[in-house]
Amino acid sequence: MNAMSALRQYQNVNTGAQVVEASPHRLIQMLLEGALDRLAKARGAIEREQLALKGEMLGKTIAIVMALRESLDFEQGGEIASNLDSLYDYIAQRLLDVTRNNQLAPLDEAVSLLREIKEGWDGIEH
Repeated sequence: MNAMSALRQYQNVNTGAQVVEASPHRLIQMLLEGALDRLAKARGAIEREQLALKGEMLGKTIAIVMALRESLDFEQGGEIASNLDSLYDYIAQRLLDVTRNNQLAPLDEAVSLLREIKEGWDGIEH
């Protein structure tokens, strides 16, 4: 087993342990971190014209955004949940725009919106 393979295996085990032990609040933070990480990789792929990697990273990010959207509790969350639902839908649409035309502006907008959401979650005491 080479060093990179061992590192990946460790990261997978470490991430799995974090998920098992995480609070619902921390799980949302982890999803937002994962989305932002994949968008950074998608940006790099676009800049290097690696279309397959771009598509993979955008697809994974859209899946994360949809998971965040599906996790919303409209009964407890009220207007905030409704606003987040609309925002997650908008972010997914912007990412689909990136998929279609390789433009960085919608990607940057999605990153900015996700960062703002993450900052809000990071500011919540639990």
